[in-house]
Amino acid sequence: MSPSQSSHRAARGRRRRAPQRPETLRRLLPRALVVAFLAGGTTAFIAHDKAIRLSVDGKPRTLHTFADGVDDLLADENLDIGGHDIVAPAPTAELRSGDEVVVRHGRPVVLTVDGQRHQVWTTAETVDDALRQLGVRAEGAHLSSSRSRRIERHGLELAVRTERSVVFVADGREHRIRTNAATVREALAEAGLTLRNEDTTSVPQDSFPRDGQTVSVLRITGSKKVREEPIPFRTVRRRDPGLASGTEAVVQQGRAGVRRVTYRLRTVNGVKQKPRRVDTHVVRAPHPQIVHIGTRPLPSSVAGADHLAWDALARCEAGGRPNAVDASGTYGGLYQFDVGTWRALGGSGRPQDAPAHEQTFRAKKLYVTRGASPWPVCGGKLHG
Repeated sequence: MSPSQSSHRAARGRRRRAPQRPETLRRLLPRALVVAFLAGGTTAFIAHDKAIRLSVDGKPRTLHTFADGVDDLLADENLDIGGHDIVAPAPTAELRSGDEVVVRHGRPVVLTVDGQRHQVWTTAETVDDALRQLGVRAEGAHLSSSRSRRIERHGLELAVRTERSVVFVADGREHRIRTNAATVREALAEAGLTLRNEDTTSVPQDSFPRDGQTVSVLRITGSKKVREEPIPFRTVRRRDPGLASGTEAVVQQGRAGVRRVTYRLRTVNGVKQKPRRVDTHVVRAPHPQIVHIGTRPLPSSVAGADHLAWDALARCEAGGRPNAVDASGTYGGLYQFDVGTWRALGGSGRPQDAPAHEQTFRAKKLYVTRGASPWPVCGGKLHG
């Protein structure tokens, strides 16, 4: 090859390499930018990352987060906050690296204190902590669950019987005790008192003993007494047209019955109580008395006596009063009949209870048979 050809090739080679420099620069520039971007991004990453201590229901842990506030952190950790939960600091607070966030979930508790039932909420983790948080006086109390029992998220039922002062009065003495018994019966046993036979207490033995309550023990002795008592008979009155009006006739005598009655006798703390009837047995049934009442009109005229001055006789004998009775109670009515004479003339009952016209009618009948002799003092008045 000639020197001129060699020079020409060298020049042509130089011309082909010269245009490759810009392409190389273009390839290197993006790589440089990526390296520069990554270097700057690391600085931003480090600036926004925060180390936070998060405690949920007493279980702490440390985590790294980009959250700006407490609410963002709670959302990132999928922690749902309810109305009975506690978050500190508040969900609206901002976060800084090194902060501590505490979350305590509320737990439902069905709390029964001395028989009173309540639905409450607590963020306490144990029964003992819950009692303190809720202000329940638990010294000496009986609890349905252990104080150290953990309260889960779903809650629990807790019964508390606080210690109370109860006074029993028995056999003339007072017995004062402090108890967390559920019933008066349990407290009675704690006081060392025994009920015998029919003994009881002044309040139901299954009732809840209240603080400061006084309960009396009633010592009861009992017996029974049986006695026979009469059963009164009833009177049946029937109309009888065969008897004169105003006349009554007993056609069947009444007879009282007999019943055997059992009474319960009680003595409470030495004091006798009113007997209580517990059983009745009829030994003999009563028979009614039957009385016929006359409905036939009573005549007023009696031959041989209508013309006499009966008003004058009545004024003399009884002052004209149909219901008059003498001082001895033997004679009664307008004409002062005795009961035997009155009934012999067809009257019933007592003469002073009969109507005035009936008394006059029967007085006329008496006069027809005996004249004025039944009225030895006033009989002369009949003739004016």
